[in-house]
Amino acid sequence: MPRPKLTFLNDLVQAITGSDRRGREANPADETAMRKALARPAPERLAAACDVLMDRIGDAARVAVAEQALAAYDELDADQRRNFFMLLRDRFGADPDAIRKNFAAYDADPSARTLVPLFEATEPRRQTLLRRLNTAPGATLRLVHMRADLLAAMRKDPELAPLDADFAHLFGSWFNRGFLRIDRIDWSTPAAVLEKIMAYESVHPMKGWQDLRRRLDPVDRRFYAFFHPATGDEPLIFIEVALMNEIPSEIAPILTAPAKGEAEEADTAVFYSINNTLAGLKGVSFGNFLIKQVVSELVAELPTLKTFVTLSPAPGFAAWLDGNEDPRSVELAAELASGTWRDDPQEAARLKPGVEALAATYFTTARTRTGAPRDPVARFHLGNGAAAWRINWPADLSEAALERAHGLMINYLYEPAAIEAQHEAFVRDGTIATGAPLAAILSR
Repeated sequence: MPRPKLTFLNDLVQAITGSDRRGREANPADETAMRKALARPAPERLAAACDVLMDRIGDAARVAVAEQALAAYDELDADQRRNFFMLLRDRFGADPDAIRKNFAAYDADPSARTLVPLFEATEPRRQTLLRRLNTAPGATLRLVHMRADLLAAMRKDPELAPLDADFAHLFGSWFNRGFLRIDRIDWSTPAAVLEKIMAYESVHPMKGWQDLRRRLDPVDRRFYAFFHPATGDEPLIFIEVALMNEIPSEIAPILTAPAKGEAEEADTAVFYSINNTLAGLKGVSFGNFLIKQVVSELVAELPTLKTFVTLSPAPGFAAWLDGNEDPRSVELAAELASGTWRDDPQEAARLKPGVEALAATYFTTARTRTGAPRDPVARFHLGNGAAAWRINWPADLSEAALERAHGLMINYLYEPAAIEAQHEAFVRDGTIATGAPLAAILSR
């Protein structure tokens, strides 16, 4: 066993048994004591390892400690993980005395010299702990999964939110857009990556390898994924593209179209499925213009492309409609929920104007408490500089789409010359760019 691991086990034995590391030294050769330390329950080993990590140890030993800490974390059940998160929140916060002392110094002399120690004092110690855990090989992805566990725990215990703020702060730096790499995915991509893509596809789930192959077909399909150097072959975002000669209004023809034997000069690129794969990166911005980069890749290969548009779901529409109390919304929600329109074209045609009117209101006025668009897909595309273009109904009759959006979909239009201006207007003023078809509905 390498010496750094012996040093760690020595420290771990003392941390668990309460020995004073500044006093009597445990015998590094005492394998029995070391085995006993590793046989202790995972929560004890994890807590002890965290204490050791925050102590003064060498870099090599720190890596070994971080490995053991993450290994112990992997053994925890849901309740034990929640207890661990509470420990991080309560034991590894900022020191109030240090904050008061440094604030007094800054208050007396508000200068850059006194600001630095105040800034350092206000940072919770658990951020340092998370950074040190991240020194273990492969730790970044494991910490992303840890945050996914934290988000699940927060549904029962919102008081864990301060810890999540630390994860979000660190991930915002670690997953900066500049670190991401875009790769074209095709049938020659390693099977391990293809399997993950099939597992992560949540917008339009795949039914098997043939379904995947159809989406990777080089003639009229393109598939791009973004990777981060710290997470290896784990795709963080992937984007599926159909090459067409029209702006589509339904998803089924895209998903079920037979493979084309010959290439056509398509003029429209349709982004029909965009997936963020890791729950632990929820809310972490990868920067804007991800779509713009894909557009650049497409134009470089296919200069005939002139139109860049999505066919996007509206996952919050049904809940928003159900929450409205005005008579028009209540009546429409009931009629849509009945489902009779699905097999009756005349009934669907009767309901369509009402669906379009309320959907236009939803996409342009429904907001969260922070003022952002309520629809998460809208937030993504508008933040990337798109315009809300055309409402499509009925467009997706899959079970999930009917439940979340009553079959509603929307096209977002990416005009390369307008992307940056629309992005800036959205970020600065919350302005939602709208295309002519949607604007026409709003003016009725």
